[in-house]
Amino acid sequence: MTAESFYRTEPSEGAAWRLAILMGANTRTYKFALGSALLACAERGEDAAPLRDVAAAYAMGVVGRRADAPQAPAGTSGGDADFLAVAAREGEESRRLGRPTEALLDAAVRTMPGMVMRKFHNLRGGTEVPHRFYELTGRGDGRVVRLTPQLRRLARDGQACVLRAELEARWSIVESSFSAAVGRSLMSDGVRVDWGTLTLTDRRRRRSVARVGDALIGFQHGRCLICGDGIVPGDGMAVDHVFPYALMRRFGGVSAWSGPDLDVIWNLAPAHPRCNGAKSDRLPTAAELAGLARRNEAIMGSPHPLKKTLELTLAAAGGGGWPEFLRAVQTVCC
Repeated sequence: MTAESFYRTEPSEGAAWRLAILMGANTRTYKFALGSALLACAERGEDAAPLRDVAAAYAMGVVGRRADAPQAPAGTSGGDADFLAVAAREGEESRRLGRPTEALLDAAVRTMPGMVMRKFHNLRGGTEVPHRFYELTGRGDGRVVRLTPQLRRLARDGQACVLRAELEARWSIVESSFSAAVGRSLMSDGVRVDWGTLTLTDRRRRRSVARVGDALIGFQHGRCLICGDGIVPGDGMAVDHVFPYALMRRFGGVSAWSGPDLDVIWNLAPAHPRCNGAKSDRLPTAAELAGLARRNEAIMGSPHPLKKTLELTLAAAGGGGWPEFLRAVQTVCC
């Protein structure tokens, strides 16, 4: 699924935000830190903030991540003046203070406009997301970040909490793919699901990467795959096996299950707990299969490693697309 088709499926400001966060190119993680700072401003009801205030939240977002979670692939430093080099030097003291040091804050203010703010709305291929979420105005020390009505509406409509969880999950996934210790296996093997913790993990080291629901829900436009309504804070979130896992036990007890593994992310979909409970072990409807195909195609339009995980599933089935793959699984079940 292309960015354009993802947006056409549900043309909204939330879809445009998800394009930038979930489906944009990820060569560094600056845009996640900026996105988190912007959401914080919007949640506070602000329509504008001095660049220096946004830069403070941005800088702490970068240095506040885990010490073993790099912000960029190895070998991409821009030298001593590079923001990440300053963050590495000033990170420990900034965390101790609970605010960025002056050196870190100055580096963030200096580099943010060209390094991340100019690129936040960009998609791969030279296009932009359909909505803009901020504008940088003014000059020098008087520069101001103005939140657009689109971003303020997202916060006012109660979506900021959901979008933040999606952003944090994507941030963790991308960071893990930059780690020399974990990234190689994520890129070659994709991720697996740890059902004890409901997290995605590195297949080789079983290291937790991100929560399953938060990592996948954005690709469903924040909606339950079963009923189609939005999953909002307070609803809770279940992870549904679209083709019920019981099929593997049922067929395995009679002859042998000849279909693919049903306990992996191509077959998992966030849903309302009440919808998941009512569905139980029934087979998916045509509408649910169509929704699952669209969701998986959207993941295929995102950068690694979720994309790689689904690529491996299709390759093991001999290629083809998601509608064909799901029809083949349905044939095995009938």
